[in-house]
Amino acid sequence: MSKQPKPYPSDVSDEEWEFCAPYLTLMKEEAPQRTHSLRQVYNALRWLVRAGCSWRMMPHEFPPWWVVQQQTQRWLRAGCFEAMAHDLRAILRMAQDRNPEPTAVIMDSRTMQSTPESGKRAGFDGHKKRKGSKVHAAVDTLGHLLALKVTAANEQDRAQVGELAKAVQEATGENVEIAYVDQGYTGEKPAAAAAQHGLHLEVVKHHEAKRGFILLPRRWVVERSFGWAARFRRLARDYERLAATMAGYHWVAFATLMLQSLFRKS
Repeated sequence: MSKQPKPYPSDVSDEEWEFCAPYLTLMKEEAPQRTHSLRQVYNALRWLVRAGCSWRMMPHEFPPWWVVQQQTQRWLRAGCFEAMAHDLRAILRMAQDRNPEPTAVIMDSRTMQSTPESGKRAGFDGHKKRKGSKVHAAVDTLGHLLALKVTAANEQDRAQVGELAKAVQEATGENVEIAYVDQGYTGEKPAAAAAQHGLHLEVVKHHEAKRGFILLPRRWVVERSFGWAARFRRLARDYERLAATMAGYHWVAFATLMLQSLFRKS
């Protein structure tokens, strides 16, 4: 009798899968065209995003790589992980005696080094002296992802405020009142773009010139969120041909983190 393969650390637990299944079941589990377990396909995707390898290097214990890749694109196009992350965020906030929807967010960007796959849309970030893509994100005060946009690295942070603010308000039911940002968002245009969606842009500045890393009020939260994302090796660099795929993998990563937080054993 053959031994069952040991589960990978990235595999979902029974409790996690019970929560995830309704979001990921786009057609009935017993559909005749389904030949692989949906749970195993999801396990394979989580492993890929965490390990950061190419599709063809996926371990043989998982379904074939092309099966996982095709199902992943279906999930991303349907917004499954984004919907899952929004519901998980509300649950985790209520678990800490907070309102399910935040009234404040923090916005910032992270530049990711390009690879040959992302070369066509890569831009040069003159501030960080890096060629690649830029991930613009908004998180709540607990660090949970609310909105995300991927652009070339040469795009200015302040130019993305309007789209991020709109996405934040759509996700929270127009509940957010203030957004904390760094000095890259100064100016009348970003403030006006935020105000169109009912947000006040609060720029958090250094009071004096200082050297080294300084922990600034509010702003450190989004930096911690970027640190969480960087632990998923597929998000360490921009390995994707499409910006939508890169954005989708961020939702996969944050949904994974929130699931682990919700079902963490004491």
